[in-house]
Amino acid sequence: MKLKTISKTEFKNFADKSPQITFHQTTSWANLKKKNNWQAHYVGLEDNNKIVAASLILSKRLPFVKKNMFYAPRGFLIDYKDEKILTEFTKQLKEYAKENNAIFVKIDPYVEYKERDNNGELVENGINNTICIENLKKLGYKHFGFNLMQDTLQPRWMHVIETENKTIDDIMKDMESKTRQILRKNERSGIHTREISKEELPIFKDIMQHTSDRREFVDRPLSYYENMWDALHDDGILKILVAEINFKEFEQKTKEELETNEKELKDRIYKKENNILKMNPKKYKSHNKQNENEIERLKKQLEKIKDYKNKFGEKKLLGGILFLVYGNEVLSLYGGTLDDVMQFQSAYTVHFAGIKYAVEHGYKRYNFYGITGDFRKENPLYGLYLFKKSFGGHVVELIGEFDYIISPTWYHLYNIAFNTYHKLKNLKKRK
Repeated sequence: MKLKTISKTEFKNFADKSPQITFHQTTSWANLKKKNNWQAHYVGLEDNNKIVAASLILSKRLPFVKKNMFYAPRGFLIDYKDEKILTEFTKQLKEYAKENNAIFVKIDPYVEYKERDNNGELVENGINNTICIENLKKLGYKHFGFNLMQDTLQPRWMHVIETENKTIDDIMKDMESKTRQILRKNERSGIHTREISKEELPIFKDIMQHTSDRREFVDRPLSYYENMWDALHDDGILKILVAEINFKEFEQKTKEELETNEKELKDRIYKKENNILKMNPKKYKSHNKQNENEIERLKKQLEKIKDYKNKFGEKKLLGGILFLVYGNEVLSLYGGTLDDVMQFQSAYTVHFAGIKYAVEHGYKRYNFYGITGDFRKENPLYGLYLFKKSFGGHVVELIGEFDYIISPTWYHLYNIAFNTYHKLKNLKKRK
């Protein structure tokens, strides 16, 4: 077996058939990272003229020294259970890394650790890939452990819905009743999704800025989203959907609903008073009360819609999500909601649009992406998990992040410099 550099075409042909394929292991992602001074290496391990393992390796020059770090985003495209191939790949990659002045190789494999259900509980006799961790450790890979919070380069914990061979009705049956109710309410409210063009990226940036200000995280500049678009959109990987509400449609549907309730009430009273309808007095009174309450609610809703139209006009942008679509899944990467319209809960509708896309286009799963592995109510991110959980699906825990150290001395110095930099950065934030 021999490790060699391979062409982009050879890499893509192998990568697209790999169980671990994600958008991270694509030439498109490499093109995006190139804008941040990452250099792409495409390597493959050949056995009898057949590629048996491969990886996109990103390298970056470390500041102040003529040394590089290597990073295989979402890990090598390899069978981590095959000790022979993993050993040979690692052995020859080490030599390749040395030739390119790399002091370590970082990987965060897209490999599930132990199967979990929607509550984050381990599934009895479910998937167990402990052997993958053991094989990597045997070869000298440093494991960063089983972190619960979002403190790795890429999320170790995710929430996903399996969509393969399922219908939309199947998906909706697995949702919590409250989620189904919100989706139907949003539909009645005239909330729709649409895909935006590159010229509309500033409106998505505005959504993300509002969200970052509210949740107290630092958003990326508009140029970041523009670069993502340029690198990924034309290859069909990037899609941005936004939700908008049409108040004219909302008003019309509310009027129709109001008329239906008024007619039901009027007809029932008429039939009762003219002895056309025989009904238990208690049920008669209860049904009338239901109609009366709905009529009151809908009249108030029409007043609210009138206020909305005066404030926003006939249409209003609500929120949006940036999706990455590749390989086996549709993945929700970034998203948010505008502050002044959060009451419409548009995130439900945009995620549902992503789920429908996955179902209709034959993808294996819809990935809500990052959550934490801390399922206690006290966890400040517990609400994010509950929101994603309400759609059904299950928790995915990956095997974690690893470093393969090429030069222990330089690796030690790098970690000192890295930790010092982040401490200074955090001090600056507090000021």
